[in-house]
Amino acid sequence: MPRIPPVTGKADVAPEYHAVVDQVLAVFGNVRGPFSILLHSPKLAERLLRLVTFNRDESVVPGNLRSLAILAAVREREAAYVWSAQVGAARRAGVPESTIDLLRAKGDPSGLPAEQRDIIVYTRQLMRTNRVDEAVFDALRERFGVQWLVELTAAANYFAFLSGMVNAFEVPAPEGGDRLPA
Repeated sequence: MPRIPPVTGKADVAPEYHAVVDQVLAVFGNVRGPFSILLHSPKLAERLLRLVTFNRDESVVPGNLRSLAILAAVREREAAYVWSAQVGAARRAGVPESTIDLLRAKGDPSGLPAEQRDIIVYTRQLMRTNRVDEAVFDALRERFGVQWLVELTAAANYFAFLSGMVNAFEVPAPEGGDRLPA
């Protein structure tokens, strides 16, 4: 049970913020997870919602590669709700089940293709130490370019932020969703 009552709809926010709830509903279909907490600050929720649509629809980073960074970040933050939600997105983006299993187990990515391995190593370093080794940074920049690397880093950090929200407020993973190890 979350530490505060989750916002579930318009009845839980002041009338002047009903449009923000409508925006959340337009993106997700319902109010859940991090946005059930973020809507306690409707202006913040409104601004963060733009990152959801940017990552989904406008990022230059393809969904399958972006999902690697997202899952690596979320796994490092041990955010059960966000993990469960993002595993489905990763599967839809074509991330193989074996790679999802590797990320869930915090396994060694050295057997993956270089671009996938480097994304996982980069994200893990960033989440664990708040720094990235020059070699992995340069490899990704040279392979994909600066804009791509900026957007990958932003996606990983956005989902790390969401992980912090659900963890602080103890938002449980949805029933029947993919689970992190205990």
